[in-house]
Amino acid sequence: MKLNVAAFAVTCGILWGLGLFLGTLWIMLFEGATGDVTFIGRVYLGYNISPLGAVIGLVWGLADGLVGGAVFAFLYNTLQAVFARPAQ
Repeated sequence: MKLNVAAFAVTCGILWGLGLFLGTLWIMLFEGATGDVTFIGRVYLGYNISPLGAVIGLVWGLADGLVGGAVFAFLYNTLQAVFARPAQ
């Protein structure tokens, strides 16, 4: 079975971006907008625990998920073609 690289990349981007966005909102709901730099903020420039940081995280997460999903799907398809056993 081959993966559709574009569809998988978009799906990963949406999931990672929305996950980071909603996770930031969840933290702000219970702890408040602190503006603290987190570990993710060291990787994603401009991200912090704030409303603007949630939007920045959404954009970075979308871009990162797109690239990561595309690389994963491409590698999966390549390795699947190399190691696929012929039908018997």
